[in-house]
Formats: sequence, structure tokens, C-alpha cells
Amino acid sequence: MNRRRCLTAITSLLAVGAGLPAVAHGADGGPDAAPAGRALWQAWKEAHLAEDGRVIDRLQDDASHSEGQGYGLLLATYFGDEDAFRRIHAWTEANLAVREDRLLAWRWQPMSAPHVPDINNASDGDLFYAWGLMRGARAFGDGVHFVRAGGIVEDLAAHCVVPSPEDPQARLLLPAAEGFRHPLEPGGDGNVGDGESIIVNPSYYMPLAMRELSAATGHADLAAVAADGERLLTRIALDGLVPDWVRVIPSGWQIAADMSENAGYEAMRVPLFLAWSGLVNHPAVARAARAYARGVESGGRAPTVMEVATGEALEYSPDPGYRALAALVACTDSARMGAPIPPFTTRQPYYPATLHLFAMIAATETLQGCAPL
Repeated sequence: MNRRRCLTAITSLLAVGAGLPAVAHGADGGPDAAPAGRALWQAWKEAHLAEDGRVIDRLQDDASHSEGQGYGLLLATYFGDEDAFRRIHAWTEANLAVREDRLLAWRWQPMSAPHVPDINNASDGDLFYAWGLMRGARAFGDGVHFVRAGGIVEDLAAHCVVPSPEDPQARLLLPAAEGFRHPLEPGGDGNVGDGESIIVNPSYYMPLAMRELSAATGHADLAAVAADGERLLTRIALDGLVPDWVRVIPSGWQIAADMSENAGYEAMRVPLFLAWSGLVNHPAVARAARAYARGVESGGRAPTVMEVATGEALEYSPDPGYRALAALVACTDSARMGAPIPPFTTRQPYYPATLHLFAMIAATETLQGCAPL
């Protein structure tokens, strides 16, 4: 497939999701004039989306997560696929909307009884699901989805946005409503005096989604969380790559080494989401760009786990979705036009396949100078 033609196709499809004048699309998805873009989305659906609307992560025992449902809903909106949007929405509401609030349970397991043994949420899944609903409401003209998105935003702010132990005027996004806030022993954990320890997943911050939802719903909390999160990520990036998990305490932040001490499969989304949000000069993007520029092997394998302080690659993957992400991020720090984003293929698991599409969409929506070569 010609990648420049593919990018042109995606550009026309993205007009729907971006709130631009809608292009005509058929029941099967994107515009009739954009077969290359439709082919990408159709391939992703055939590999990872069940007929009932469940996004399947086969490497995770065929489980489904609120993250995947949110990602799928957003992609369906981007590609103008109202049928897939409605199927993903229906399955999610029937199977993950089981909490007393308006957030989603984080995981559905096909071999478990019940299928949702843990009703805790995942704030990134809720964020992307709400973002997909909001954009879908505009694209497909259904205000019910807009109301649902507003309810999720309201409950995210109520249950997952908390003051920082380091600065009560700053806000943090909890990874979930439960399980990530812990009291400190006096003088413990490198802190003097009483206080609280909060675990944060930096990749759960998606500034573009937060700001669009805040503007659309009138809930200012998400925009404030985005700004506070960007400042936290700036401070973290001064010391190296942003790690998968950090702990915030009254005296500052530290790597949550008991969860992960590296920049791996979680943290790789940080520079992608920042760059997609237009924050190409953010220190976290620059750090990752330099690490990827020297870390991608000539044979095409991309780093998936890197040492935080040095940027040394500890693990690699041949899956092209990781190479697409690395190419896009490295492009933000390059004087050359275009990014060597590889052709999309379904011969990769759900996660890199989804990141692959996200990288191509980010190049189209925000980073036109990093269009696939």
C-alpha cells in the first residue's frame, strides 16, 4: 500500500472525528474515495474486534479492557464507522458499566466467573471512552453519547482527581478510584513528617483528550489536570526518560520501582500522547526522541523497554507498531521532513497494532511534518 496515498485517505476520514465538515460515508465506514484508509481500519477490526463489539487482547488471555474499548470507540469515530461505534458502545455499556458510578470496570475476562471479578476502574480507559463518545456524538449526531461522556468526566473528576501530596494546589490523576493512595509513616519513604503517597501512571495523561472533553463539557478539572500533569512530566524528564510508574510524596516524586523501574510498555505512550497533543517541545518528548533515534535497530526492531537514566534499550520487539511509534517520536526532534513509519499490518498483537494507527493519526492530525515517508 502506498503510504502517502494512505495518509491522504486518513486525512479525509479524520475530518469527521475532528469536528470538521463531515464527509459522506457509507454504512461500512469511511468515504468511498478513501479505500486505503478503509482498508487499514477494516484490517484492524477483523483482527481485534468481535462481532458483538468486544475489543480482544489475545496476549492477555483474550481479555477486554476499558482501555481497548475506549481506543476502539475513538478509532471508529476517526474512520467514520458508525456501525462499529455502536457495537463497541453497546458491548461496553452491557459488560463494563457495572459500577455504582458512571465509570467503567477495567477488565472483562472470558474464562472468569463472574466475567468482571474486580469492578475497580482504569482512568485512562474512562478518559478515552469519554473522548470517543464525545467525538462520536458530533460525528454521528447523537446527543445521548455527549451526555454519557459528560457523566464520565464528572465522575473522573470526583473519584480520580486528587490534590498532590507535594503541592495541594496541583492535581494528580489517579490510575483508578481505589488502590493508589497510601498513608506515609512519619519520616518514611524519604519524607519528613506525615503525609500521603500517591502512585501515578504518566501514560494516563492524554492532554488533547482532557482539553477537548473539558471544553466540550464545561468541566474545568480535566484541563487543570492536563496542565498540572504536563508540569509533572517536565520535572520527571529532567532526570531521564519518563518511567512507567511514579510515586508522588510531600518531598517530591520518585520511581515506583516496586511496580516498574523502567520506561516500558506503559511509558511509551507518554511521548506519543504529548506529541499528538501538539506538545512536541515538551522535555519528555525530546528525551524519548533521542532515545528512539539511537535505539531502533537497522533490522527494524524497536525498543520497548528502556533504562530511565541512560535510555539504554533493554528489550526489543519486531512488531511494526512499536517501530511506527518510535519513528513518529524521533521525527519530532529531527530537521528532516517525514517519518519512516512502516506499513500497517495485522500480523502484530492488539497493542502495537493500535499504537500503529494512533501514530499515523497523530502524524495526520497534528504532526504533518512527520507524515509517513
